[in-house]
Amino acid sequence: MSSRSPSGYGTFSSGPEDLDLTATAGDAVGASASSPSPSTPQAAPSPKHTAAMKSQDGHEPSAAAAAGAKPADAVALAEAIEHEHALSFRDAIKLYPKAVGWSAFVSIGVIMLAFDPQIIGNMFAIAQFKKDFGVYHPEDGTYVIPAKWQTGLSLGNPLGQVVGALFSAYPMELFGRKWTFFACVGLTAGLVFIQFFARSLQALLVGELLGGLVLGCFVVIGPTYASEVCPMALRGFLTSFTNLCFVTGQLLGNGVTAGTQTLNTHWAYSIPFALQWFWVLIILPGIFFIPESPWWLVRKGRSEEARASLRRLASKKVDVNATLAVIAETDRLELEMEAGSTYLDTIKGVNRRRTEIATGVYTTQVLSGIYLINYGTYFFQLAGVGDQAAFYLGIGFLAVGWVSTVISWFLMGKFGRRRIFNFGLTFCVIIMFVIGILDTIPGRPSGVAWAESSLMLVWNGVYDLSIGPVTFVVLSECSATRVRSKTIAVATAVQAVVGIVMTVAIPYMINPDEANLQGKLGYYFGGLGALCLVWSYFRVPETKGRTYEELDVLFDRRVPAREFKTYRIEGTIPAHT
Repeated sequence: MSSRSPSGYGTFSSGPEDLDLTATAGDAVGASASSPSPSTPQAAPSPKHTAAMKSQDGHEPSAAAAAGAKPADAVALAEAIEHEHALSFRDAIKLYPKAVGWSAFVSIGVIMLAFDPQIIGNMFAIAQFKKDFGVYHPEDGTYVIPAKWQTGLSLGNPLGQVVGALFSAYPMELFGRKWTFFACVGLTAGLVFIQFFARSLQALLVGELLGGLVLGCFVVIGPTYASEVCPMALRGFLTSFTNLCFVTGQLLGNGVTAGTQTLNTHWAYSIPFALQWFWVLIILPGIFFIPESPWWLVRKGRSEEARASLRRLASKKVDVNATLAVIAETDRLELEMEAGSTYLDTIKGVNRRRTEIATGVYTTQVLSGIYLINYGTYFFQLAGVGDQAAFYLGIGFLAVGWVSTVISWFLMGKFGRRRIFNFGLTFCVIIMFVIGILDTIPGRPSGVAWAESSLMLVWNGVYDLSIGPVTFVVLSECSATRVRSKTIAVATAVQAVVGIVMTVAIPYMINPDEANLQGKLGYYFGGLGALCLVWSYFRVPETKGRTYEELDVLFDRRVPAREFKTYRIEGTIPAHT
């Protein structure tokens, strides 16, 4: 029996004797999904098998023939998915180097998304920015940006994300991933002018709001594209690359503001705004060469263009016609499961659970305390470590996160998604409570400030080993392929709404002229993180080692999250550990 791989890189069988060669590939899928007992998988196909997938004259069959998955192709397709299950990370890199490169290229947009709110958060700690835009406090001779304006400016990005993320799914479905990405980059280039020339808080707020509308699209485009162009062996790495881009943008934002904060002119804050054009200059020359998502092309009935796109994404050793047939078959299967393709479909039937998981893991990022990163430098200043040391700590804070994200790729390859997410969240909760306890020590000894700051570094390292990168993998793997962009958009919008609440609350909680909670915020985020941990234990499934179609079947059968890892489907291999 055969099972179709929605990742589009082949199928596998439990053995040729189990295949009904009078059935179509679609019939084989139905048999696989419904058969009650497990079977033993065969070995991966040899190079001869791969060669046999092509016609005797050396040419591949037509895309139409491949997409139709005729009976004669059933065995070859069945062997191909077994080969995908056996495909190692190293071999996948060799077979799909261009898919890796283009996926990383499209994810650069996320760097711009992360860079903008990070420099805004750091502006509140830059002396020249506070002097030009702030309110003078005669009692201590300092300038302060009022909490209401800190909140307003910081709200620009998450508010824009809510609208931008939800809107992005429409052009992505109408015009494709490539041209939506191009439009967003072009609009970003124009909107940076508003931020660069702003000389009042009102003008800067307009720039942040409009910029956020466009930047919010990048976090939907990046993981959606990555999940549609890579094989299963690379899926976790390339979708979690989104988190590395977030950390990279934040790290660069901290580095740039640390370098300009000593300037005594408007360039102290104008240079960081201007550097956003750097990414536009990098992206624009290459954007015309990006291969369109083959999944989107197949859904639009453009099979020839899909085959051409697959050829540009894979090496010559890959049979793209088997891939094309699998994509078409998976799309058909989801239509039968009534996966739908509208926003309403994301909360109907089995998709409701899938959207809940995607939204839940993304929202957990905010509730566990990640929004403190945007105020990291300001937080360190208020903790009492000194202005210059605060900027250096802000850089170290995100450098730790960058290294941790890279390490997380190896951990996910070994331990999967669920275990890393839950263990990481547990440690983050514990660290937050320890920070809160330290801040309540009577008399607050001088060493407490450095202890709290050091623990925040540790917290960020743990976060970027677990919650940060795993979220983007689960986002892509738990959503049905037909509504993936919309599921990610809904999750992004909900996360941004919760982020808005945090953006409003945090300035009032940490500002000296407001609540001045300092490290006591650890109690707040520790408590919220503990609630998220209870939810994730019961709801976040293990998706490692499962093709998209296998995940469709598991969700359709309502398998409990804790059983995803070991549940066996007829004709498939259980998730690797």
